[in-house]
Amino acid sequence: MGHATDPLLLLRPQDLAASNQLVTRPTDNVIFYNASYQDLTRPVQGPANPWNDGKLERQNALTGHVEQQHFTEAAFREQQRTFHVLGYAANPSIAAGSSAPSFVGDAALAHTHQGATAALEEDDEAAGERQAKRAKKPQREYVGPWAGWDGESLAVAIPTEEEYEEQEAQGGKLLNKEERRKKVLEDANRREVGFGEEKSVFHGKETHDYLGRTYLHVPTDVDGVNLRGTAGEQECFVPKRCVHTWSGHTKGVSRIQLFPGSGHLILSASLDTRVKLWDVYGSGKCLRTFMGHSKAVHDVTFDNSGGQFLSAAFDRQMKLWDTETGQCKQAFSNGKIPYCIKFHPEQQSTFLAGMSDKKVIQYDMRSGEITQEYNQHLGPVNTITFVDENRRFVTTSDDKTMRVWDFDIPVPIKLIADPTMHSMPAVGLDPKGKWLAATSLDNQVVLFGADTFKQNRKKRFAGHTIAGYACEPRFSPDGRFLSSGDGQGNVVFWDFKNGRIVGRLQRAHKQVVLSHAWLPHETSKVVTSSWDGLIKLWD
Repeated sequence: MGHATDPLLLLRPQDLAASNQLVTRPTDNVIFYNASYQDLTRPVQGPANPWNDGKLERQNALTGHVEQQHFTEAAFREQQRTFHVLGYAANPSIAAGSSAPSFVGDAALAHTHQGATAALEEDDEAAGERQAKRAKKPQREYVGPWAGWDGESLAVAIPTEEEYEEQEAQGGKLLNKEERRKKVLEDANRREVGFGEEKSVFHGKETHDYLGRTYLHVPTDVDGVNLRGTAGEQECFVPKRCVHTWSGHTKGVSRIQLFPGSGHLILSASLDTRVKLWDVYGSGKCLRTFMGHSKAVHDVTFDNSGGQFLSAAFDRQMKLWDTETGQCKQAFSNGKIPYCIKFHPEQQSTFLAGMSDKKVIQYDMRSGEITQEYNQHLGPVNTITFVDENRRFVTTSDDKTMRVWDFDIPVPIKLIADPTMHSMPAVGLDPKGKWLAATSLDNQVVLFGADTFKQNRKKRFAGHTIAGYACEPRFSPDGRFLSSGDGQGNVVFWDFKNGRIVGRLQRAHKQVVLSHAWLPHETSKVVTSSWDGLIKLWD
């Protein structure tokens, strides 16, 4: 019985080698023969050197015959637009200097336009329109170098006192003649925002959560912090590092205010004419923007519930806003600039405002009228602070004095003045209501008794530079520390008992730190704001 013969045994060695010379595919993962070096280095497709331009001069493609031409991107775009607009384009296969130019498309129209591109045609039309406008425009007579053209006014308007005050408040440099002219023209063209023209923008996803609560609801799911508890029960410490930054204002932030009681929201007034509401414990973002002032906003203040707040700006307007809906409820103005504004702690329908005309005016929001004027200061009023169980309030002014008033009685019961005193543009009240810390412009924070109104000369808080700035002094919730910003962007912390500096946030901001606040239920968290437009949280 014969054996079957294997076909491979009948092949010669050269035939076996030729049969193994297979072309590998890019998708092959396994090869069942020993490939030679030539097979491994053989290109998958195309020429051996696809980047050699000499081998790709002429090539047939599915879309036609391809020829390589020296054509710039600008020339190609110009000819392409000419073909779409006018219906013809220059033939790139014909040299530009040829005596018989050739066109692709409507050759008759090309000869009519003498081969002009779409850009040249538009330039001719624009030139014709400009000549027509010049013909219609009446010619003015040139009177002389000192008089200018006929009907031209060369007078330079002088800025008002309020405009200079605004420029100084923004910390800007002195304006030259041309910059002063531009600023006055901008202010003249800027229209005042009247009552009813205000608007607000909500930046969140939903105004209510699944239980129908708005952002005014105090959160109860914050780890380790009871926002509904009593402030000052915890022992406080000095913060060390920045843990969060809120950015959204285009100019400096002049004042920040925490939500009453819980402090889970931050209200910020900025020089960019806007007021913003920020979230602290949730998303950490801006919740709502209030737009209703035409000039820089100087001060904001919440009422006791936080449901509404007041804003005071350099446009001589004071406006009452609904914190939840963003609606402007009322607008107040007496024609003067309000520098500070404060709700009466018990009579929430009444608020006080310190004005630039040296007065403190008292408004009744129910009638919208001024019910009382406190007119004894000799300079603009900077601060209003309620003391003595809200029966009295203390005011400071640029006249370097401090006056104490009984509420609704326009005669001061006490005048605090001394030849060594400086202007005190910012005041802070300690948590127990016993001490008033006032920023003095001789680079220190001075202390006054909230009941006797006498200066405590044994305690002096210095070591920072605040001359020229209204940096607010603030007490920690437990009263252990006194803090203040300075003109270099630092935040300084003193021990309230001995007056020694116990901590300092070096270069917390790039510019002056005007306003800051301690979170009432935290041990070491402080919110700072500055003229660099940022709001930062420190822990």
